[in-house]
Amino acid sequence: MSEEKFISDTQTVLKFIQTYCDCKHAQKKTKESLQIAYKNKNLLHVNFELCSTCKETFLYSVARLQECPHEEKPRCRNCPNPCYERSHWKELAKIMRFSGMKLGLIKLKNLLRF
Repeated sequence: MSEEKFISDTQTVLKFIQTYCDCKHAQKKTKESLQIAYKNKNLLHVNFELCSTCKETFLYSVARLQECPHEEKPRCRNCPNPCYERSHWKELAKIMRFSGMKLGLIKLKNLLRF
C-alpha cells in the first residue's frame, strides 16, 4: 500500500471512531497525541480524544493497516485473507455503520443550509 493510501485510511478510521466515541462515550474521553509510522517511517501525527475502548479499537486498526500485505489494498470486507479478528471486525463494522450515517447526515444538513 502506498504511503498516501496508508495516511488516508488511517485518518478515515480515526474520523469514524472519533465520531462514534463523541456520540456514545462523551464523558469517558482523554486527549492524546500519537506519532504513526509506516514502513519504518514516521508519516503521521494525530491528535484525538477517545475513551479507552475506542482508543484500543483505533490502535488495533492502525496495526492492521501497518501489517496489510497487499500492494493494492482491497476493502477489508472483500479481502481474500482478512487480518482482523472476527470480534474486532464486527466492532469496527458497527462503528463504521453508525459514523457513516452520522457523517452523511451532517453533510446533507450542511448542503441544505442557505
